[in-house]
Amino acid sequence: MPVRTTTIGAYPKPDFVPVIDWFRAEGGPDSTTPTEGYEETIRQMGAEAEPLFARAAAEVIADQVAAGIDIPTDGEVRRENYIHYHCRHLNGVDFNQLTEKVLREGAYSAYLPTITGPVSARDHFLPHDWRVAQAATGRPVKVTMPGPMTIGDTVADTFYENPRKRGADLARALNAEVLALAEAGCEYIQIDEPLFARKVDEALDFGFDNLERCFHGCPDRVVRTVHMCCGYPDRLDNPDYAKAPRDSYFKLADAIDSSVIQAISIEDAHRPNDLSLLEKFIKTTVIFGVVAIAKSRVETVDEIEQRLRDALNHIDQDRLIAAPDCGLGLLGRDLARDKLANMAEAAKRV
Repeated sequence: MPVRTTTIGAYPKPDFVPVIDWFRAEGGPDSTTPTEGYEETIRQMGAEAEPLFARAAAEVIADQVAAGIDIPTDGEVRRENYIHYHCRHLNGVDFNQLTEKVLREGAYSAYLPTITGPVSARDHFLPHDWRVAQAATGRPVKVTMPGPMTIGDTVADTFYENPRKRGADLARALNAEVLALAEAGCEYIQIDEPLFARKVDEALDFGFDNLERCFHGCPDRVVRTVHMCCGYPDRLDNPDYAKAPRDSYFKLADAIDSSVIQAISIEDAHRPNDLSLLEKFIKTTVIFGVVAIAKSRVETVDEIEQRLRDALNHIDQDRLIAAPDCGLGLLGRDLARDKLANMAEAAKRV
């Protein structure tokens, strides 16, 4: 059986989608106003919004399927970014009250929506997004969601004094959406917690507890997936962007493998790991980043194949899935398609 393939979340939006996301905003993912203009754009789209989003999801899924991806995503085509889109559907998060917050250990600041009261789930929305995307393909579409620690780091908060409590409330709200997705029939649900790699102590102290709350009651037929990359760049081909410490994955591995997580997504292409890391995952499937999402150079099929073969010296083939390091939004569609096609070809060869 060849190594399976998936994508992580974001994909370059088709040109006809007017939503400005992290990847097209001034400053890229380090935009100072990541939520600005989203609601007005949706208002201006009016009745055309839903048909455009459905068409966009179909196009980006078709790109992935044509490249050979086994488990595509909808490319997060409806979202200004993977975090704040979800927050718009939570009680207690105010998008009119924007608060300046310093991020990435002082690397930049941004004006962010603000938690002003108890956080809870409001309306179910991801089952609709998944149904629209799943209608475009016979392959299972994975749905992505931001995790509690990552949300807490990417909004301002004037209500909670305790990050553990905030995370627990966020986890309960996310769990409501997980269960709704599962009931709708979604088989692959991924929670993104890149902050775990940056704040290992907090992740081990309370982050994993809250992450497991997100999946509480999730049926066995759903693959409980978590993505932990080491940091997004502000632009393409920036070799010096900040990354999480090199030993983060090693420090987190035992907790990952003993948790309810069934598949863990880690990056390896931008900054290769000591592959003995894979031996720490006794039961967990590893979604292994083999193409870089911040470099315009397209990895060759031979390079990707060799890295996958190297990885298979440390993990069983049925527990290895090839993927990009993270979302593909910075690349543009041509580069994204080229990288995915080479990745899928390499996976077939292994």
